[in-house]
Amino acid sequence: MKKSLSFLVASMVLGASAHAASLTSTSATTTYHRATVDGVGIFYREAGPKDAPTIVLLHGFPSSSRQFDALIPLLATRFHLIAPDYPSFGQSDTPTPATYAYTFDHLAKTTNDLLEQLGVNRYTLYMHDYGGPVGFRIMLAHPQRVQALIISNANAYQEGLGKKWSVIAHYWEDPKAHPEVLDAFISFEATEKRHTLGTTRPERYNPDTWTDEYAHLSSPGQREIQGDLLYDYRTNVAAYPAWQAWLRQHKPPTLVVWGKNDPSFIAAGGEAYKHDLPDAEIHLLNAGHFPWDEKVDEIAALVLDFLSRQRL
Repeated sequence: MKKSLSFLVASMVLGASAHAASLTSTSATTTYHRATVDGVGIFYREAGPKDAPTIVLLHGFPSSSRQFDALIPLLATRFHLIAPDYPSFGQSDTPTPATYAYTFDHLAKTTNDLLEQLGVNRYTLYMHDYGGPVGFRIMLAHPQRVQALIISNANAYQEGLGKKWSVIAHYWEDPKAHPEVLDAFISFEATEKRHTLGTTRPERYNPDTWTDEYAHLSSPGQREIQGDLLYDYRTNVAAYPAWQAWLRQHKPPTLVVWGKNDPSFIAAGGEAYKHDLPDAEIHLLNAGHFPWDEKVDEIAALVLDFLSRQRL
């Protein structure tokens, strides 16, 4: 029995690898835009035919829509893609905390307002890291707009929180008493390890990624902004039961492609989606927090196969 199961898993992996190898990548339709949303300049990437089903890609910390650069061309031959940068991330404006409240409620509102402004009212949400709290708020407000979910290391379960979150909990209790937590969170070491920790293929990782992210985190005003968002993250953990209830009620078709070596959102968080979505397709990949860094072809193959079976 074990031998048969092992053979089946190996066959599936080889099949996915063969499919990935045959993917056509094109950036011919990729364009870059800015829109003013509630007075804030929001940058977004767009690709693919506008009359195709839309995938909205929601990025993580401390990155931007740039994290999807390698994935977008692999999906753009069949789908319309929108990938925004949140305020203070990537190429979007960075209003001061005095003029823009840096909470996940506000990031979600700005992102949703952008989609409405663009006339995008039916979509698959692809969520990563901070994209989870943003995406869950959008789907709770507009369940009729969500056609499917793709989830990569976007946590919604207590069992998915790695060891570092017990330290961050001290910051939630009293931010002023624990500046060292924020210091560690936005440090160069942490920025690099979000990409490289747990990988067996360090040569696949482009160091420009984390040096650019760290340069952004080191820019004026970012410490206060990222501190506000880290403090507000406690509202996401408190909202897990509501998010889980939404999943049970609406049961969206869901694909989980999770970097299983992520020390922040551990593999159990990917598997936990089965609690509320028994039909979810879950793939734990041998990758870290940013699984596209070394598994982009495999992820693209899984996404294309999954969405080809949905009635979008």
